[in-house]
Amino acid sequence: MLRVINRVVVGLAGAALVALGLGVLLAGLGLPGFLPVDGPDDVLISDADRERVSSYGWWWPTVIAVLSVVVLLGLWWLAAQLRQRRLGEVVIDTGEPESGTGPRALLRGRALEDVLAAEATGIDGVERASVSLLGRRTAPRAHVGLVLGPRASPAATVVALRSRMLREACESTGLPALPTEVRLRAVKHRPERVT
Repeated sequence: MLRVINRVVVGLAGAALVALGLGVLLAGLGLPGFLPVDGPDDVLISDADRERVSSYGWWWPTVIAVLSVVVLLGLWWLAAQLRQRRLGEVVIDTGEPESGTGPRALLRGRALEDVLAAEATGIDGVERASVSLLGRRTAPRAHVGLVLGPRASPAATVVALRSRMLREACESTGLPALPTEVRLRAVKHRPERVT
């Protein structure tokens, strides 16, 4: 849902900027457009209009506050776009864990996510599983989403997840721990008619 909202906002902002640029281009060429400008020498806000609104004491603080909020929201949105949500790779220490200077290998985050999801799907009662790795390359965290079947036991599923999947993941990657957040959902079946 967030991806759809993001695309809609980017599309609307792009359309508004294209329309504004087209209006300025038409005004600069002296052609009739939709901006209240008559020609290339005309201005958007005349000196009389600017002096009239400047006489109000609240005008400039309001303009500065609104523009500051717009800039801060734009910077926040840009930072959210640049932040990588999923972990691209995990550092596996293959040397001496005490020294921390041993050889290291890089494991693709997607590959580890796929293996963990396949392991979780193998647990009794789990119909679907999704895994996302977050955090740092040297200290990843896992978010696991499980869809349980109608006869699955949530407690037994979590115990199996911890004892089997997470233990094997830590042993195979050499990670000291893999903090995990698990979200359980029940599968929704369509009702069937009995005749």
